[in-house]
Amino acid sequence: QEFRLGLFGNNEKQSFLAERMFDLFDSKRDDVIDFGEFVRSMSIFHPNTPQEEKATFSFKMYDIGNTGFIQKEGVKKMITELLTESNLILSDDLIEAIIDKTFEEADSERDGKIDIGEWKDFVARKPSSLKYMTIPYLKDLTAAFPSFVLRSEKEEEIVD
Repeated sequence: QEFRLGLFGNNEKQSFLAERMFDLFDSKRDDVIDFGEFVRSMSIFHPNTPQEEKATFSFKMYDIGNTGFIQKEGVKKMITELLTESNLILSDDLIEAIIDKTFEEADSERDGKIDIGEWKDFVARKPSSLKYMTIPYLKDLTAAFPSFVLRSEKEEEIVD
C-alpha cells in the first residue's frame, strides 16, 4: 500500500505495474521493501548504471510468469498497463504490430519467446529500448551526496 501511495499518491489504486515493480524490488520476498532493497533497485535507474544491468532488470519486468522468457502475452499486458497508467490509447492492432516487430527483431531463435541472451543482444542493438530505465535526476542525487556510492548486489556480497 505504501508503495502504491508513493507511486500514485493513492494507495487504493490497484496497478499491475506497481505490483510488478514491488515484486522486483522485494528481493527478499518478504512483502516488505527495506531501505537496502529500495536503494539497490533504484540504482538500476541511475544514468551511470551499465546497460547490461538495466537489460537484466527490464527482462525481469517483462518475464511476467518468471519463466525465464519474455512471451508475447506478457509484453502485451505490460504495454497495455503502461498505456493505461499514462492515459494513452493505442488500438489493439497497433499494439500487436509493436509486439510483432519487437519479436521479429529480438527472437533470433524464432521460437516465439525471448530469452535473456536474445534480450541483451536486442537492447545492445537498440539501446533506446532501455530509455525508460534511466531517471536523470538520480545523477543529481549522486552529485549532492558524493559519499553515496552505488554498488551492485555482487559487490555487496563480496563486501559483506
